[in-house]
Amino acid sequence: MALIEALKRNVQRNIENNINKSENIDEMELFSEMYTNQLKSTDMESKSLSEIPRFFFKLPSEDEVLLQKLREESRAVFLQRKSRELLDNEELQKLWNLLEQNYTHIPHYSDEQMINYEDFLKVGALAGLKCRSFFVSTVFAKLLQNDPYGRISIMQFFNYVMRKVWLHQTRIGLSLYDVAGQGYLKETDLENYILELIPTLPQLDTLEKNFYSFYVCTAVRKFFFFLDPMKTGKIKIQDILACSFLDDLLELRDEDLSKDMQESNWFSAPSALRVYGQYLSLDKDHNGMLSKAELARYGTGTLTETFLDRVFQECLTYENEMDYKTYLDFVLALENRKEPQALQYIFRLLDIRNLGYLDIFALNYFFRSIQEQIRKHNQEPVNFEDIKDEIFDMVKPRDPLRIYMSDLIRSGQGETLTNILIDLNGFWTYENREVYVPDPTGFSDTEQ
Repeated sequence: MALIEALKRNVQRNIENNINKSENIDEMELFSEMYTNQLKSTDMESKSLSEIPRFFFKLPSEDEVLLQKLREESRAVFLQRKSRELLDNEELQKLWNLLEQNYTHIPHYSDEQMINYEDFLKVGALAGLKCRSFFVSTVFAKLLQNDPYGRISIMQFFNYVMRKVWLHQTRIGLSLYDVAGQGYLKETDLENYILELIPTLPQLDTLEKNFYSFYVCTAVRKFFFFLDPMKTGKIKIQDILACSFLDDLLELRDEDLSKDMQESNWFSAPSALRVYGQYLSLDKDHNGMLSKAELARYGTGTLTETFLDRVFQECLTYENEMDYKTYLDFVLALENRKEPQALQYIFRLLDIRNLGYLDIFALNYFFRSIQEQIRKHNQEPVNFEDIKDEIFDMVKPRDPLRIYMSDLIRSGQGETLTNILIDLNGFWTYENREVYVPDPTGFSDTEQ
């Protein structure tokens, strides 16, 4: 009996398994059918799912000479086509004449030439295809101010067009030096661009040709110091166009540029000669490099020894001597201490333990050199605790015991903090800041 019962249970189990398998097969068939139908319907809606377009094109290697030549030629043709799409001087003059002839005049309101949207579109239709992108509602809205009649100034609009044309022309010009064709310039690319630009800048006519290499190095370092703080060795062309450096450089086309403007322009001949002259003056042994002792004479000669030690520890040197390119980074950092890139340069030197922040230990480490210099001048050293409290009160860091780079930028006190820690002259200026505050009445105490 037991055997019969066991056989019955086994038969029943096989029947149940077969039913489950049948159900599973039915489910798979149903799923497959639904999935296939879904793919068909989706494929009809969008063919891109069955055939994804190619979105990555590998750059040709150095061995693939023919592909490289083809790429260079196609890029040159593309840039030429883009250049032909831009307005030339004759077309710009024609556009200005159309604006003057069709501006919206309202009697007895204003002498400024203004144009409403209707006349704006009318001029756009007359100006031709090259101008079509400028005569759109978004451009009109950008330039619209507080005119009660809803008009914009034709002068502002024309300046806008001129600026856009200039930006496109400059971008095309820079792209010609983009050897990789990836939208950025390496150091050698930018050097070639500036070198070939020199003859077109009347303010640089006084430069001797044997100084060109030093001038190019001086100019290029400013671009890379501010636009490549991570030291990648390349700068996006978009970043070059967005900053003001290119404007400063091309400002040298003005033959009537004032002396004050030239002295404040890093790219001018007087400025470049000043920086290079300082370098030669510091180089006492005339070996073309600067030792720590020679660099110590920089400026007023009051930079602390501790700070100079850190400069030679962290910056690129050759047998513990600094070349002109490294010196330029040093000068740009110290002359622009309000800028984030300059603060980043100095912050890296102050962060002696590479913690990413300045703590009391780091502040004390640098301030001890200030105290030593004060003693050498037979003055009573200032208590570090007082200075420390002033620094933290001034910066107001989010962490009460740590000063991060973001705290210096947010507080706007980065220049003051660096003056206190690395330069005795800067420290005395800070300590005696009340003395230097001008009297609003215009009289000194002795005069009163």
